[in-house]
Amino acid sequence: MDKVTQAVENLKKEWNQAVTQLEECIAAIESCGKMGKGTEEASSLPRLNGSAQDAQQFLNSLQCRLDPLAEQLPTFEEVQSGQETLRSWKEQYQKLRMRLRNANLQAISNIKKAAQEERDLLLGGGEESTIRRRNLQTKAGMTSAAESITDSLRRSRQLMVQEVERSANTLATFDESTSVLRKAEGEYQGHRSLLMRTRGLLSSMQRQDVLDRIILTVGFVIFSLVVLYVVSRRIGLLTLQRKLADAIRSGSISAEDVVAKVQHGVVPAPAPLVPSPAPPVYDEL
Repeated sequence: MDKVTQAVENLKKEWNQAVTQLEECIAAIESCGKMGKGTEEASSLPRLNGSAQDAQQFLNSLQCRLDPLAEQLPTFEEVQSGQETLRSWKEQYQKLRMRLRNANLQAISNIKKAAQEERDLLLGGGEESTIRRRNLQTKAGMTSAAESITDSLRRSRQLMVQEVERSANTLATFDESTSVLRKAEGEYQGHRSLLMRTRGLLSSMQRQDVLDRIILTVGFVIFSLVVLYVVSRRIGLLTLQRKLADAIRSGSISAEDVVAKVQHGVVPAPAPLVPSPAPPVYDEL
């Protein structure tokens, strides 16, 4: 059985016991004054009302405890049943309050009648009246002492009930704090794993960045070498073209020879320049 369901069942048992106790107190209050002892029964009425008030407070606390538990039941049907039980408890509580009020009114009426009968008997005179007066004085002293003791016990019981409720609230707070801490620990573990994965991704990105830089550097170097090669080849062809042009202009090679040799894949080398003979020098006669 679920813990919440078990707690609701325990509350129902406590409710039935408290209702039985309160009904006994109400029955005792209703019977006050019917025994013909108005003074004695009037002194016991506050004690009975105190017990009834304690039972009412306990019933009210049971309702307050059932209200949050009814919402935490595992199934929807059980939740509805718990709410219906809470409504029936409230109705029963109101009926018991009305019965207690009517019982007090009835007890006060009975006590007044019994007191009037005792007053008439005491004022009648005779030995029976004297004995009756002495018994009443003795019983009144004993009743007052018993009432003081009962009041002390009632106050002690109320203090104990308050301490128990405070302890229960403290335990509930501790349980809630424990659940919060466990939830925080679970979230921390989740964040920790996420941080580890993030760290791994950052390391992979750093390695990829280094690799990309190396590739870019090697590519740039190769590109620069190719450019230098192309430029050097281009400069060599221009030099060769200039030399051929100079050779053609000097007449050491004809343009047709250059075209023929180019078609056969042979580039003619320009002929070395032969210095022209110096003009003859004639001696003057």
